[in-house]
Amino acid sequence: MTYGKKLREQIAGPETTPLIGVYDMYSASIAAKHYDGMFVSGFGFAASYYGLPDIGFIAWPDMVAFVQRLRGAFPAHHLLVDIDDGYVDPEVACHVVEQLERIGASGVILEDQKRPRRCGHADGKQVLPLEEYLAKLEQVLATRQDLVVVARTDATDEADILHRAKALAATAADVILVDGIRSVEWIRRVRDVVGDKPLLFNQIAGGKSPRLSLGELSALGVDVAIYSTPCLFAAHQAMDSALAELRQEDGRLPVVDPAQGIGVQASTSLLERNLAHRRPERAGVGA
Repeated sequence: MTYGKKLREQIAGPETTPLIGVYDMYSASIAAKHYDGMFVSGFGFAASYYGLPDIGFIAWPDMVAFVQRLRGAFPAHHLLVDIDDGYVDPEVACHVVEQLERIGASGVILEDQKRPRRCGHADGKQVLPLEEYLAKLEQVLATRQDLVVVARTDATDEADILHRAKALAATAADVILVDGIRSVEWIRRVRDVVGDKPLLFNQIAGGKSPRLSLGELSALGVDVAIYSTPCLFAAHQAMDSALAELRQEDGRLPVVDPAQGIGVQASTSLLERNLAHRRPERAGVGA
């Protein structure tokens, strides 16, 4: 079974499928302990790999290389990849989709923003003319073999949101995402216009969308929930606190609780799990 088919079957289930945003191999190693699906967040990757905001700096070879490392370490997890606007050009978008499917990505999200692009929960977003985006989307859909394709709109005008959501639902895209959706009522309105097409909801701490549980999302008819930045923001807070404490203690490290604390043993144990994940895959190649 292909990775795309596995994710598609998961999405078709009765409950909302959570996909956790990861930004590097270490955050993915922790996320893999708790969830069976990951979201390769553009926000997180831009922050961790370049130290820059999510406004269009990502180069597609860097993203493809990261996903390849993820798939090697996590052969059984769903991997949904943010490819922003397809790196501007439709031909580039199709090439990236081919590369990602070849290395084992489960799906991609393609947005309708135009440059300069913005995080989906930021102000100042601009969208391409709908026909231009649909042409790019159709090329991507014709290129993929079994990869899940999420069609995303970043429209902010209320009439345009519904118009675009309905148009995207009429394509062969597998899932629809209206990013930066602001209320439960608007989730219901979008759910109505996309008909039977699966719907994705993006949650980001401090963003524009309401904070909803998976149970609440399931009741609203949401099929997939991506959590873009929980690992990144938790790491930010924890590292800032740890270094402030280290400075306050004049460089003396805290005592590590062997049962619950994170030190060299706990960290090494976490990473050794990734070696164990690779072994069955290697054995299968030689069989």
